[in-house]
Amino acid sequence: MSRRFLLALSTSAAVALAAAPAARADLQLPRVSPSATVKQTIGTTDFTLVYSRPGVKNRAIWGALVPYDQVWRTGANESTTFTSTDPFQFGGQAVPAGSYELFTIPGKDHWTVILNKEQGGWGSNTYKPENDVTRVTVTPSAAEPCEWMTLGFEDLGAASGSLVLRWEKLRVAVPITVDVNTKVLTAARAAIAAMKPDDWRTCYQAASFCLSSNVALEEGRAWLDKSLAIQRNFSNVGLEARWLAHDGKKAEAIKTAEQALEIAKASKDKPETGPLEQSLADWKAGK
Repeated sequence: MSRRFLLALSTSAAVALAAAPAARADLQLPRVSPSATVKQTIGTTDFTLVYSRPGVKNRAIWGALVPYDQVWRTGANESTTFTSTDPFQFGGQAVPAGSYELFTIPGKDHWTVILNKEQGGWGSNTYKPENDVTRVTVTPSAAEPCEWMTLGFEDLGAASGSLVLRWEKLRVAVPITVDVNTKVLTAARAAIAAMKPDDWRTCYQAASFCLSSNVALEEGRAWLDKSLAIQRNFSNVGLEARWLAHDGKKAEAIKTAEQALEIAKASKDKPETGPLEQSLADWKAGK
C-alpha cells in the first residue's frame, strides 16, 4: 500500500472526525414546578392552558411569595398561555380567537386577570401592559387547601364555564362564554347547502339542534320537513313528534310518536326507542 494512499486515508479520517458532532448527553431533570397542559371544549370551542405548577411547600403565598398589587406570571417558569379556537367572552369582554399569555395582579380583596398578546415570555419580565387584550377584575374566594397551583375549567354549561385558579386556600374564577348558536347555525346552513339529494341526516341533525337549543325554530322546522321529504325514519319522525309536543300539539305528537315507534319495530337497525317511549307515556298522562 503506497505512502500516498495511506496519507490520503488518514487525512480523510481526520476530516470526518473533525466534522462529527461532539458526543453529548442531554440530561433531563425534574422541574421544581412541573409543567401541565389542560384542554377543555366549551360548546364547540377548544380552550388550552399550558402552565407550570408551583407548590406551597410550607411557605406564605399571598402577599409574600406572590406580592400583592404586582404583575404575576400566574404559575412558574415560562409564562402561562391560554388559547382559544374561536372568539369568546372573558369576564363579559369580547376576545378574538388566538393564543395569549395569562397574567394576574393579585390583591387582598380583588384580582386583575389579564390576557396579553405577548408570546414566548419567561415569567413577568417581558410583560408589557400595552399588549393587553383585556383586563378583568374578579373577587377571590376561600377554598379547600391546594398544595400545587391548579388552573382549569369549572362551572361548565352548554356554552359557558369558568377559568379557575386554585392554590393554597384561594379560588379565583373568571366566567367564559362562547356563541355556540351562531357557529353551529352557520355550519349547518353551509352543510345543508352542500348535502347530497339523498342525505336526510344532515338536515335532521341541524333541526334537532334547533329544537334542543330553542333557537331558529322556524328555520329548524323547515330543515326537519326537508329531512322527512327525503326519507321518513324513526329518527326524524320521532323528532317531528317532539316538535309537535313543543308546539303544544299533544294529540298530534302522540299519533306521530306511535308512527315513529312502528317504524322502529320494522327497522333492521333496531334504534333505541326508550326516550321516545317515555315521552309518549308522559304526553298520554298529560305531562
